[in-house]
Amino acid sequence: MAAHPSSSSRTPIRLDIADGRGDVLGDVLSLGLLRNALYKQVEARAPWGMSIGGKNRAMLYLIARGRALLEIEGEPTIVLEAGHVAFLPRGGPHVLRDAPTTVPSAVCDGSGRATGATRRIGGRGAPTSIVAAFFELDRTSPPLLQREAQVVVLSDHDGAADTTVKATIALVLAEIDNPGPASVLLLQRFADVLVVQAMRSLTKHRTCRAHRPQGLAALSDPPIHDALSLMHAHVGYAWSVAELASRVGLSRSGFAARFTDLVGEPPLQYLARWRVTRAAELLRHSVDGVSEIALKVGYESTPSFNKAFKRWQGTSPGAYRRAASTT
Repeated sequence: MAAHPSSSSRTPIRLDIADGRGDVLGDVLSLGLLRNALYKQVEARAPWGMSIGGKNRAMLYLIARGRALLEIEGEPTIVLEAGHVAFLPRGGPHVLRDAPTTVPSAVCDGSGRATGATRRIGGRGAPTSIVAAFFELDRTSPPLLQREAQVVVLSDHDGAADTTVKATIALVLAEIDNPGPASVLLLQRFADVLVVQAMRSLTKHRTCRAHRPQGLAALSDPPIHDALSLMHAHVGYAWSVAELASRVGLSRSGFAARFTDLVGEPPLQYLARWRVTRAAELLRHSVDGVSEIALKVGYESTPSFNKAFKRWQGTSPGAYRRAASTT
């Protein structure tokens, strides 16, 4: 008979809660995109068009069938076909329509009353099915998101696309074709996944230095990725440019120039803005006092924290908390 050691002789197994701090992309998205809301599925028949004004929200569209033209000021028109996902991380004004000659109608949020699972628009021509979601943004989006492209397009039939992207799009399309209990919840979660996948794709840009985009593409550079991870994982630490440079194996001047080139601002300015972003999260979701939050994000002086917060958020910590409690 096998021996069974007594339970008292065993050390308890501790399962720690996973924490995204230090995972720069996860940290940025979890703080930048505050709320996910899914619109009803749109069934559009030509001629149809929607004009969406600029709001402090990111937008996501998935074309389930048919095709659509996505028009953003300053960008070439994008043709979206079935299986395409378009994510607009900065939420600027844009138009979605069936043809360049169609006059679009303005879009506004509805009341949310139960009026059916599908919103039907347009005429009697060729059909297009659209899944649309939006993501509320903080008053000031995280630094790395402010320099992103106006639109990111994913496709389930792009040979170079990540297999997980194709799988997620397939799950969305399958749920639309065969909805069941909690379909809206599932589609909201799938939208979350598609946003992460879209933003992850931006971290993989590797172009020549003269044309390399700023923002999340900086995460493809190992030393800068490591420096950002240190700042995100230990936001309250008194980082200096010299120590960050030493940690990632670069000279002080070389690190500062490289960070500014890829991220779009100097290291300590990025850190200051990120501290305020983290403080805003704590003001929204904790009961900690302003002075306690100031210490957590690296400010020993509450007045200096108040000054920094107002600089980047445009309001005082107390006013920000009061406004957040009413939304």
